[in-house]
Amino acid sequence: MIKGFKEFLMRGNVIELAVAVVMGAALTALVGSFGDAFLNPLITLVTGGGDVGGSFTVNGVVFPYGVFLNGILVFFLTAVAVYFVVVYPMNKLMERFGPKNELSEELEAAEVVLLQEIRDLLREQRQR
Repeated sequence: MIKGFKEFLMRGNVIELAVAVVMGAALTALVGSFGDAFLNPLITLVTGGGDVGGSFTVNGVVFPYGVFLNGILVFFLTAVAVYFVVVYPMNKLMERFGPKNELSEELEAAEVVLLQEIRDLLREQRQR
């Protein structure tokens, strides 16, 4: 049982997934702190500044829409950062060092030709 668990953990997918989760959490924290440090004050400044910037009040209830705008921008920046830091470089590495599709396409084409030849031979045998 422990051997099976060890084999499961040593598979590439599990390790890669763990690294991706940790990197994603770190990147999210980084972009979130950027949003809190720069975007939120900028939204407050652009929408009036001071205590009323980025919010409005109805019947004494404060609606901080600046926080929501900050969340949207942080989400967008996180998605962009994940794409350009993780996805795009990984795709380029896979194109360069990954398995070649040309070889598999050639093998599939050879298989099709072989299967067609077998089909034709079987037809000839039936006709005799």
